[in-house]
Amino acid sequence: MDRQKVRDRILEIGIVPVVRASSPGEARIAADAVCQGGIPIVEITMTVPGALEVIRELAKNNSSDVLVGAGTVLNREAARRCLDAGAQFLVSPGLNLQTVEFAVREEKLMMAGALTPTEVITAWEAGADFVKVFPCGQVGGAKYIKALKGPLPQVPLVPTGGVNLNTAAEFIEAGAAALGIGGELVQADALRSNKPEVIVENARKFLAIVTKARAQMGTAAKGSH
Repeated sequence: MDRQKVRDRILEIGIVPVVRASSPGEARIAADAVCQGGIPIVEITMTVPGALEVIRELAKNNSSDVLVGAGTVLNREAARRCLDAGAQFLVSPGLNLQTVEFAVREEKLMMAGALTPTEVITAWEAGADFVKVFPCGQVGGAKYIKALKGPLPQVPLVPTGGVNLNTAAEFIEAGAAALGIGGELVQADALRSNKPEVIVENARKFLAIVTKARAQMGTAAKGSH
């Protein structure tokens, strides 16, 4: 799947499940569960033990319908290893311009982390496809996204941190292109107690909220450019 198709898929689904797990097995269970719940996208963070192996396995085993990305990519070297393992998109928690430039050169989708307006603009100008606003919940949540969208309507923002079943609709209404959702979707206790059905159900609930919020706004592709 090329960069444009990856971008389109993320915009269409509107949710990027962030998988943080304490073992490769848990990460695989989480990936399967979000897919079963209707979200064919999974971001495996580099904090997962054996993350590269998990990405390699998921990329190989899954049909081309499932987007497998790498999260918590801190530098260019890590980005290279993730792409070699088969990651189709890269996500960073903060702004590392070398990583963004590397992704652009490799023609891979980059979701660069940023928090301040200056960082958001810098990430966008460097060629990031999406700007992940992190940690969003700690700086005002949906209100902060709305404030950023005022002067920067052209930048597709993906709030991460603070997105839950109660706030998801507000983030979409504030202009978020998609939502990065970690522990509120991929719950650690559900993984620990081997209850993937909890994650499947969470995925369905979040999807329903995004779909409804977008329908009420009368546009399905907010944030596309």
